[in-house]
Amino acid sequence: MNYLSMIFFQIVAPILVLLIVGVMLQKKFRFNLKAMSQLITYCFMPVAVFLNIYETTIEMAVLGQVAIFITLFIGCQMLISHFIAKMLGLNRMESAVFKNSVVLINSGNYGIPVAQMVFSTQPIGVAIQVILVIFQNMTTYTYGLYNLISTTKSGLEIIKDFTKMPIVHGLILGVLLNVLNFEIPQTFRIPLDHISDGFIAVALITLGAQLSQIELKTMINKTIIISCFTRLVIGPATALLIIYVLGLDGVVAQSLFIASAFPTSRNSSSLALEYDVESNTAAQTVLFSTIVSCLTVTVVIYLSTILFT
Repeated sequence: MNYLSMIFFQIVAPILVLLIVGVMLQKKFRFNLKAMSQLITYCFMPVAVFLNIYETTIEMAVLGQVAIFITLFIGCQMLISHFIAKMLGLNRMESAVFKNSVVLINSGNYGIPVAQMVFSTQPIGVAIQVILVIFQNMTTYTYGLYNLISTTKSGLEIIKDFTKMPIVHGLILGVLLNVLNFEIPQTFRIPLDHISDGFIAVALITLGAQLSQIELKTMINKTIIISCFTRLVIGPATALLIIYVLGLDGVVAQSLFIASAFPTSRNSSSLALEYDVESNTAAQTVLFSTIVSCLTVTVVIYLSTILFT
């Protein structure tokens, strides 16, 4: 019960507050959501991804274990979401949003606070979560982007659009400067920090603005419920199986198990809005999975303390 209240008031409630701010502002001012989406995609998001990767220090031993786990886990999630989308008979656009809602996880502004709360005396637990954020960023701006672009384009058009994305440039540049241990001059570092600090707030307010145009009763539909069940229940079950197969234990296993239970990434909604691919469904899924996750994540945290000591 203590975890439930902490997760809700420290993580879910702040997200909901920013969503409500977005709803209220949109009701009053009627923002151009496409312009806001482009501001996120071409400014806030690439800078946040760049700094996240640039600043991360990774221990190779832990990185190896996490890399194997996340490769297997994401691969399984891709296959599961693909087959479920086929069974549901979704069209290309609906299928792309469904797959992204299952595979792309909110490891950043949801996952890291949870890790800091659970592993306050075990820094490796937080370090693992930071590594997972990097892998999730890479998955979002490769697999996630491909899913959405491929709904309206094919072949060389997909490759051209993909290579034009500033998010991809930010990711590559972040890896390069990290490896070279290059220090960014303060003249550039300060504005980059300001942009990165504003990313979460702007992204969530924009998501709230999207949700203001949606009737809440439409959120309770089969596709969204199945998406959330797959992300929040089947996801952790799959992760647990992989953890046992790999023979992982202790804090590493506990951290990976908990990370598998986080809700759908808000970036899946931002990208869907940018490419105009079922953006309302994507926004509803993010909200619904975030609210439900305060229960499911609490259960997974509790199970992790029993299964991995």
